[in-house]
Formats: sequence, structure tokens, C-alpha cells
Amino acid sequence: MSRKSGSPSGSGSASEGGSGSGSANKGGREGVARPGSDVRAGVRRAPAFLARRSLKAHRRAWGAVFTATTAAAALIGAFALVVGSLLLAQPPVERYAGADAVVAADQRVAYTAKPWGSEPQTATAYLPERVRLDRSLVAEAAAAHGVAKAVADDSVPVTVGGDGGATAGAGRSWAAAALTPYRLAEGRAPRIATEVVLDGSVAAATGSRVGGHVTLQADGAPRRYTVSGVAGTGHRGGSPAVFLTERHLTALAGHPGTVDAIGVLAEEGVSTDALRASLEKALPDRARGDRDVRVLTGQERGQAEHPDALGARGELLPLLASITGTVFMVALLVIATTISQAVHQRAGELALLRAVGATPRQLRSAVGREVSRVAGAAAVLGGVAAVPLGLLMRSLLTTDPLPLPVPVWLPFAASAAAAVLVALAARPVAVLAARGVTGLRPAAALGAARAPEPGEPGRVRTAAGAVLAMGGVSAAGAATAQGGQAAAVAASGAATSLIIAVALLGPWIARVATRVLGTPVRRAGGVSGFLAARSAAAHHRRLGAAITPIVLVVAFVCVQLAAGSTLERAADRQAAAALRADLVVTGPAAGLPAGTARAVREAPGVKAATGVLRSGVVLAHREMGDPKLDRFPVLGVTADQLSGTLDPRVTAGDPADLTGRGTVAVGEDRASDLGVGIGDSVELRLGDGTEVRLRVVALYERALGLGEFMLPREALAGHVSVPRDQRILVRSADGGAAPAVRRALAAYPGVRVRPATADDVRIAPPSSDRDNAMVIIGVGVIGGFALLAVVSTLSLITVGRRPEFRLLRTVGAGRRQVRRMLVLETGLVAVAGLAIGTLVAAVPLLAFALSVTGSVPYLPPARYGMLALAVTVAAGAGALGPGWSGGGRSVLGRRA
Repeated sequence: MSRKSGSPSGSGSASEGGSGSGSANKGGREGVARPGSDVRAGVRRAPAFLARRSLKAHRRAWGAVFTATTAAAALIGAFALVVGSLLLAQPPVERYAGADAVVAADQRVAYTAKPWGSEPQTATAYLPERVRLDRSLVAEAAAAHGVAKAVADDSVPVTVGGDGGATAGAGRSWAAAALTPYRLAEGRAPRIATEVVLDGSVAAATGSRVGGHVTLQADGAPRRYTVSGVAGTGHRGGSPAVFLTERHLTALAGHPGTVDAIGVLAEEGVSTDALRASLEKALPDRARGDRDVRVLTGQERGQAEHPDALGARGELLPLLASITGTVFMVALLVIATTISQAVHQRAGELALLRAVGATPRQLRSAVGREVSRVAGAAAVLGGVAAVPLGLLMRSLLTTDPLPLPVPVWLPFAASAAAAVLVALAARPVAVLAARGVTGLRPAAALGAARAPEPGEPGRVRTAAGAVLAMGGVSAAGAATAQGGQAAAVAASGAATSLIIAVALLGPWIARVATRVLGTPVRRAGGVSGFLAARSAAAHHRRLGAAITPIVLVVAFVCVQLAAGSTLERAADRQAAAALRADLVVTGPAAGLPAGTARAVREAPGVKAATGVLRSGVVLAHREMGDPKLDRFPVLGVTADQLSGTLDPRVTAGDPADLTGRGTVAVGEDRASDLGVGIGDSVELRLGDGTEVRLRVVALYERALGLGEFMLPREALAGHVSVPRDQRILVRSADGGAAPAVRRALAAYPGVRVRPATADDVRIAPPSSDRDNAMVIIGVGVIGGFALLAVVSTLSLITVGRRPEFRLLRTVGAGRRQVRRMLVLETGLVAVAGLAIGTLVAAVPLLAFALSVTGSVPYLPPARYGMLALAVTVAAGAGALGPGWSGGGRSVLGRRA
């Protein structure tokens, strides 16, 4: 065209000389070059132009995507903050605030094994009881270069009574007062065994003063002491302290050859690093068998005060990591579902653009730019919102022995990581969702523009969904053949696989749901029911997208709530069935003094009484070839009194043989996993890391209620931090021994006698603050996010149906009919989502419950009712809200 327009006459141009012709052609080519570059620039600018116009034209649709993406970024960032805070957590330094360094035994135990076809691997776990050091190390630490003083530190729980009342505290030697540090405010240091120095809080609580007297009960009957002084400290926190002479404190502690820890004070001018290096050089690498000796400085000193704090962190981290993995799955699934639905609703528009000449690359770039702009802004906002949400979750998980720190950089790092992850994940999802339309030829795209509803999912998606569904069912079947943690892992994997399978097979599942529920909807709704059923049958992909978030929230919440409820119920039933005692004796948190159980047995009307000593053991074993170390709580009991107070339902052996230091009773399921029977040996690590080989003398059924292992009390007593019974179970001869027991224990302050309950013998408490926090985080936060996804997805779908509503109004449907149609469709979606979500949850839950408890899963009806109500309200808000709002009213409220 440029050549013709550049020549005044076609024939004249042809008859011109060669030079003229060459000049004309050259000029023509030069004339084309500039417009061609403008065209190419326009081609490059076209995606940006389309993205800007589409964002304006589809504000409501992208608003739903923005809401879901913001919530996903906030949730991911919040969990990143909590996990990071937990990884950095250290116990607080209180007892050793005045020490420059603390020497303590390593609380970790290791187990090395070679998995199949791999290099040897090592598993580690923290011990539940304090590991002590040889007392001889005190002199070695004191002789190290740069050490001004090394102090042996032991702690004994005591109850202090005075004229003003009684209080609990920790007994320590006066020499250890320098480690906190305490300073005398009044009086003088104790000089003899009957003198004591009280800290200010104990003196105030008991109404004591210098020269007065208090009663002090350690592990035995109360004794009378003279208050020689009152000490004060500028350091807050920690338990109240009572100071005695070092010799007397050592006698009360009951382990004269060992110490809890060694506090070290440095000489003036010696740095912490130099002191640490000197101590590590002077002290042996190991003490008391295979336990390493550690030198702790700075914030690490708190580990010596709270030996099991890091063990609690080690148990919490896998739980939180599992929930975090679920969060990522849920967030990415919600983002993918919402963005895909938003793109699919524009299939007609994209097909029309393709039909009029837009290239596939231009369309993909335009869609990618749209999503990137929406997701980028949402990710930034979600990253900001992640900080307060993460701090709230952190406050729920913070416990007294293990506060969770929040360094200045952590909130920024967590929010930035969440924003980047969400922003990067959004664009590929949108491009993939648009590929089915953008890849069409223009002629085929013209037909797709007239009928934009996509067909059935592709073969790859269907095959992947089918594989995941079969994998989920297979994992659930594998869980029924396993037990304990392996069953829980298999069941969790089954639930995850089935949820993703539902998302992939959504259109096929929607077709089945329409066939099942379509007839009741048609019969119940008249004309509106007919319209609702036909609309659902004609748009399987849309219905599947609406059902998927409901299935997600129902399945996730049911699995989280029902798994805990099932175990709780089974443990309660087993503990209640095992209890034979009618009375229980309880005391201070530190336990009952020695001699309490004997005094109870000697009381008139008492048929049997057994003290219950609680501790923990570590079992080394292999799981799928990999080395594993699992911690189990255990009970230490008195065998000759056991049958009258506790019935573990023995299936083999005799619990009366549970005596000495080399026997153990094992739960029947655990014995089956270990492949042991009566007379076989089980290798365990006791609470302080001591390795023992125990002979199995009995097998019992009620392990959920009483624990996997039961040991003689004397076997545990030498390996616990405080060898005191937490409970004494009492069986009365005629049911009326309570008054006699109270009289027998009158000399023991703080001891109470009350009717026994199942909680007194349960191996684990019914619930704890940490369990409640995990429920709030796992169910409340993630479930709330999933419900928000339900609202966003259904709102997006409803907004995209405006042309359909206009058409219905055009052909004569009334406003009430269309609204009733929406109500019936919403009911169909909610019922289908609840039914499918419950079925998805039931498969892994049934496998888990049968393998672990031998019963069916249990979820309190009230909780399921609340879940169903929440899902119904969310579905109604998402589907009906746009139709009842101002914009939707303009569509439904008048004829087009």
C-alpha cells in the first residue's frame, strides 16, 4: 500500500528509469520502516492496555481475587513469623542471671542407624528429666583459668509455713545466692542446719521476720527453722527461694554425688568467650556415662534452669510445621481456584479478542499483567496484615518456661516472604487457566466466544485427580494396618490427597452432585427449582469451583477436630474403666513428700493405696528404615497395691511381677509393634538418659488411658528430677475411709483428699493451654481463612453470572423467582460441599480411629452443627450477597 500511494500513476511508475525506480523503492522501504516500528511498539503495549481496561471493567471479580489473595498472604506470613519465633526461642534466664557461665549436662539423646540403601543417620530428642553432673566437676571448673568462683547448685521443692500462711518455693544453698544474685536485706547468712534465709516474697507471704520461726517441708515431715535473714534481688521472675546451708541442702536433695548444675563467676576483666574456652578446655568432654558436658553462656543459661523447655519446643515444632504445610496447601489451592474461576468467567471475552486478531502471547501477557497487579497489591497488604495476626498467634503459643521472642527483623522477613511467594504464585496460575482459550485458532475462538463455558477438565487434570484419589484411599488403608504416629501420618496424607483430588475432579463431582440433588431441588422449588437444577447441570465447572472451597473447609475442620476428640474420648473411657480407687490424695505441684503413701496405707479403712510417680521414657526404633526417637509419658506404680486401685486390663503376664529395677509392663499394641511378648526384653532410655534393658512381665489393653509403658516406682525414682508421687490412689474397704485418711495426713500441709476421677490416672491431661492454642490456630485461623475463601469464590461466581440473570429477566422470570433460584442453588452447593467434605474427612478419620483406638471417629454433634452453620452462612453471604446488594439489585430488580 505504501508503494502505490507513493506513486501518482501506476503506469508512470512502471515506465520510469531504473534509477528512478530504485529511488522510489528505497524511499518506499524507508517510509515503511517508521510505521512498522510503531506497530511493533503498539503490539508490545497492547497487553498493558488490555490489562488496564480489564481491571476497570471487572472490578468486582478482581475484588474477590484481591480479598482471597490478601488473606492467603496474611496467613502464610503469620505462620512464618510464628515458626521463626519458635525456632529462635530460648528459656528465660532467671536463676542464673548473676552467673557468667553455667556448666550443665547435655539434655539431648541420640540414636544412629543406617536406613536402607543410605548413609547412617542420627535422630536426636530432648530428655524429659534433668541430667545431673558429677560433683567432682565443681573443683575442676573452679580450677579453670579466669574463674573466680564455681558454685554447685541444687534445687529442692519446699513448702514454707508461717504465721501469715504457707507458700511453695525452691530450696537452694546460700552459696548459690550469688548466681541470681541475691543480697541480704536483713540479718545474716545461715550457719547451721536449722537456720534459713527467706527471699522477700516468701517472707511477705508467710508473715515471717528475722529471728522468727517457719516450718519447712521438703521430702518428709515438716521441720521448724529459725529465720536468720531476709534476702532481696533486683531480678524479677523465677520461683520464690529459700536458702539453707550448703551441707544441709545437699542432704535434702538426696543425691550427694551429683549436682544439678555449676554456676561460674568470672574474674574481673575476663570476657565471656575467654571464660567459655577456658572451661571447655578444663572440663572433660563427657561425664556420667555418655552424657556430654556443656558450657552455657548468655541466653543459653536458661537451658540449665528449664531442662525440658527445648523438649517441649521439639514436640511443638513438628505439629506447627505440619499445620504450616497445610496452610501453604490451603492458601495455594484457594489462590489457584479463585484466579482460575476469575479467568474462566472471562473466557468469552478472551475468545473474542483472539478471534479479532490478538495473539496468544498478547492475551497471556494481558492476563498475567492483570493478575500480577492485583496479586502484587494484595500480597503487600497481606504481608502487612501478617504481622498483627502472627503476633496474636504467638501470644497463644507463648508459655511460661519458653517465651517466644520477636526480633525486629522477623516480622519484616515473614511478611516479605509471604508477599513474594503469593505474588510469584499468582501469575503462572492465571496463565495456565487462560491457556485453554488463548491457544485456540481465531476461527475456533469465535465459536468459543459464543459459548464461553469450558467443557470437561482435560485428561491430565482428570488423571491426576484420579491418581490422587486412589492414593488417598490407599494411604487410609495403610493407616488401618499401622498404629500410633505412623497411622496419624498416613491418615493426614490421605486427607491431603483426597482434598486436592476433589479440587481437580470438581466438575465430575459436581455432575454427580447435580444428579443426586437436582431432583429434590426441582420438586421443592417449582419454576425456581427447575431453573436452579438446569443451571447447575449446564455449568459443572462453575459448580465444581463453588463446591471445592466448602469441601476444603469441612474436610480440614472435621479432621482437626475429630482426630483430637476421638483420642480424647477413647482415653477418657479407658482411664475411667481402669480406675478402681475411690479416693485420691493430691498435694503441691512439686509432689507429695516421702512417707505420704505409707501413712495412707496405715490409715483405718484403707484397703489399698499406691503412689503414682510420673515421668517419661525415650524409645529408639526405626520407622520405614529411618532412626526415630519417641518420647512417652509413663507411670511408676507399686505392684502389690496396683490390683486394688488400677485395672489396666492385663491380657498376658502378671502385673504383680512389676517389681525391682528391671521389669516393665507394655501396652498390647506397642508390644505388637515392637515384636515383644512376655519374657522378652525392651530397651528404653529413662527420663535422665540412662539406657536400660527391661523384661516384659505383663501386657495390657488400656494404653491410651494409662500410657504405653508402666514401670515399678523404684525403677523410676532414681531417674527423675523430683522423686515424689504426684497422686496417691486409695481404695477404701467400705467406701468411708476419707475421714481417716485426712486425719493420717494432718501433719502434711497442702495435702488434700477428694474423690478419684479418671483424670487422676490419665497418662496425659484432658487438655492444656498448648492444645487449646493449637486448636484455635489450626481450626480457628485456617478454618476462618477457608470460610473467607468460600465467600470470595461464591461472590466471584455470582458477579460473573450477571449476563445470565439479565437474560432470565428478559425472557420473563420474576425478581423473586431469580432470587429463589439463587437460594436453591446456594443450598445445593452447601449441601453437596458438606456431604463431600464429610466423606473426604471420614475416610482418613475412620482409618486412624480403627488403627489407634479400635472405634469409629467421634465429633461432638454441637461442633459439627456449628461447622455446618458457619459453612451455610458463608455460602449464603458469598452467593446471595452480590444479588441482594445494590449492584445485584439493579440486575435482579428490573427487567433488562
